[in-house]
Amino acid sequence: MSKSSAASQLKRHWSTMSIVGAMCMATAHAFHLVPASSVAFVLPAAIFLIGTVFAAVEHAEVISHRIGEPFGSIVLAGAVTIIEVALIVSIMMSGTDDSGEIARDTVFATLMIVLNGVVGLCLLTGGILHREQEFHATGAAAALCVLGTLATLTLILPNYTLAVPGPYYSNFQLGFVSAVSLILYVLFLFVQTVRHRNYFTDVTACPDVVRPSGRASLLSGAILFAALTMVILLAEDLTPVVSDAVTSAGLNSELIGVLIAAVVLMPEGTTAVRAARANRIQTSLNLGLGSALASIGLSIPTVAILSILLERPITLGLESDHIVQIVLTLFIGTITLATGRTTILQGGVHLVIFLVFVLMAAAP
Repeated sequence: MSKSSAASQLKRHWSTMSIVGAMCMATAHAFHLVPASSVAFVLPAAIFLIGTVFAAVEHAEVISHRIGEPFGSIVLAGAVTIIEVALIVSIMMSGTDDSGEIARDTVFATLMIVLNGVVGLCLLTGGILHREQEFHATGAAAALCVLGTLATLTLILPNYTLAVPGPYYSNFQLGFVSAVSLILYVLFLFVQTVRHRNYFTDVTACPDVVRPSGRASLLSGAILFAALTMVILLAEDLTPVVSDAVTSAGLNSELIGVLIAAVVLMPEGTTAVRAARANRIQTSLNLGLGSALASIGLSIPTVAILSILLERPITLGLESDHIVQIVLTLFIGTITLATGRTTILQGGVHLVIFLVFVLMAAAP
């Protein structure tokens, strides 16, 4: 057996073990076999949660290889967004004092992690290995155009409305902004997959990837569904423990959103960096920008609908320092992706902004 096939088999076994372990922990919690706050539950549940997230994205990647780019990136972004929404909703339903801010904090953290951490690491890695990497500037510009609009409408504009005091939208405003955000995201998907699909395919020639069989794709689809279900259940079980730990440590409550975004984006970030190493920077950008767009275009409307139906107000407007960070990120991102070529300098700039974001989140 070759090393690659052995590694692939080991990965499949680990994925299966993670999902089965997650099922066992969720069952133990449901039947109160183990105290939810005990180390015997929290530690293995956290390990199996992370393993199941990787398993979910691994099987989403199998489906993406079957249907090709840019559809594959959309599948991965969709899987990640489902997990993100589940984690946000579970915290919202907990009814804690900061539950109304979790959607804003998670989406903001997702944008900063993706646009600076993931993209910066991809550009730096690709620049070190390949000096310069080319991509379609038109496709990147389209994604940033939509991303900047959605970020402004959902995270900045609420601070300046008059219908409701504070960084909130009224129900009518929230419903309208959610509707146009969803419409704009769907329009982008139409452009990406139908009208101008060539803007989102790799510029450089890539080695052919063996397409999985239809049977393997169906099996991966079933396992993906099971993995996402387990992630949602375990996330709901661990949410109160994480919230209490952050509060007890005297840390900033927005760290909860950062932790959620970091866990959710970990496997997709790994996939993006692997693509950059293979000189497929367009795929890396599709993954990164697609995740950021899905986080706003899908998460915010979903949370908004739940907020209106459950009569739980959500805070959307960012704090002033966060507005500075997101504006800087979008400005630098526009410059970075305007030329269609990337270097290590651009990657270094984005990583510096990411480190500042982490510092401000931990010690504002």
